[in-house]
Amino acid sequence: MTTHTAADAADALRRWEDSGAVWRVLGRDGTRVTVGLWTCTGDEVVDRVEADGPALTAFLAGRESSEDT
Repeated sequence: MTTHTAADAADALRRWEDSGAVWRVLGRDGTRVTVGLWTCTGDEVVDRVEADGPALTAFLAGRESSEDT
């Protein structure tokens, strides 16, 4: 698992999503969010990102997955 600042986590998720892969929120603990980085097919977790802060919250905007609109 990789711990990031909120801005770095948002950038990592944005790059992951832009490359065609899937991310999904795995858990929330207060303001801390753990996000799984899945393969492009969405069937295997290859890493996790953990962070808290307003930049990540703004990026997620209530979404639970990159598949949410």
